[in-house]
Amino acid sequence: MSESDSSNHLHDNESTSEKSRGQSHKHEELFNYRLCLHSISHKFFHSHFYKHSHVHPHEHSHGHSHTHGRVDSSIIATQKGLWAVKWSFIGLMVTAVLQIFIVIISGSVALLADTIHNFGDASTAIPLAIAFTLARRKPSKRFSYGYGRVEDLAGLIIVFLILFSAAVAGYESVTRFLNPLPVEHLQAVALAAIVGCIGNEVVAQFRMKVGKEIGSAALIADGYHARVDGFTSLAVLIGVVGAWLGYPILDPLIGMLITIAILKIVLDSSKLVFTRLLDGVEPEVLDQVKAIAEGVEGVCEVTDLRVRWIGHRLHAEINASVDPSLSVEEGHEIANVVREKLLENFSYLSGTTIHVDPVTASGECCHCGPESPEKRRGRQKRVLNVYPG
Repeated sequence: MSESDSSNHLHDNESTSEKSRGQSHKHEELFNYRLCLHSISHKFFHSHFYKHSHVHPHEHSHGHSHTHGRVDSSIIATQKGLWAVKWSFIGLMVTAVLQIFIVIISGSVALLADTIHNFGDASTAIPLAIAFTLARRKPSKRFSYGYGRVEDLAGLIIVFLILFSAAVAGYESVTRFLNPLPVEHLQAVALAAIVGCIGNEVVAQFRMKVGKEIGSAALIADGYHARVDGFTSLAVLIGVVGAWLGYPILDPLIGMLITIAILKIVLDSSKLVFTRLLDGVEPEVLDQVKAIAEGVEGVCEVTDLRVRWIGHRLHAEINASVDPSLSVEEGHEIANVVREKLLENFSYLSGTTIHVDPVTASGECCHCGPESPEKRRGRQKRVLNVYPG
């Protein structure tokens, strides 16, 4: 081969090598670009639609499935709560303002007690509105469960406000009982009592309906509170009738009865609020969650169950035993089915943690103690029925 041919051949090889490197570099850039797009899209969907599940394979093939709720339903529930609080506040304020003008004209103590109570009931919308507003904030590193607990604290404030209104109404009633004054404009007082009854019942129906839809105990309790206000407005009519018949002493006596009714509300409301603050939950909710989970094919038994309310959102932690021969992926799929069934039956369920344990030959699970031979045989029979050999 001549020197010129050798030189040309070498030049061609170098050109080919440069082209190959150039193409390789382009492919690498394209791969990195696609990888970057995938990473960005994954982060976007993971952070904006964080309804996700993942499995942690431990030494004994456990499966963990975590869900942090349906974002859209949680947002809708919170917005609906704010909407209910706003309009119920407006309704009660209009009712109370109409009544206060008649109180000034007539001097009725029973109507004054009812009006003060209505103002107190309307003011409970303020802490509830703050709570629902904070509930819309995303969980942080410090508050990993979110800010739903503020709603329970708002319920505590509501209890104290109702207690304060009871103290004021009781003081005014006792004062009028010891120093009775004539009641005037009986027809106006009767009209105000009817207005108060209708206004409070409308607000009560509205609050309870929305409260049941979104699972807010504070809103439901406020609804019952408004309903009792409506009943006490009717009690004012009794005082008017008594004054009309020549027994004005009935007016302060009815005011005292209203005070007792308010104290009854304080007792009932405080029980509900403190139960929520101590992570208490209705036993029937636990029974329903367990029944749904154990009804899923592949779940042998729910060995441990914890459910608690955080504001108007329900969180559940479940340990479910399954066939030990299942793979981690199969256990993960069973946990996903349990989660979906729970979400179908509980619209206010915001988060679930499902831990899958194997049913061992000894009948002991990771999170439960030894069991009787009869229960062990029954459990193993269920496993064979679900996964026949």
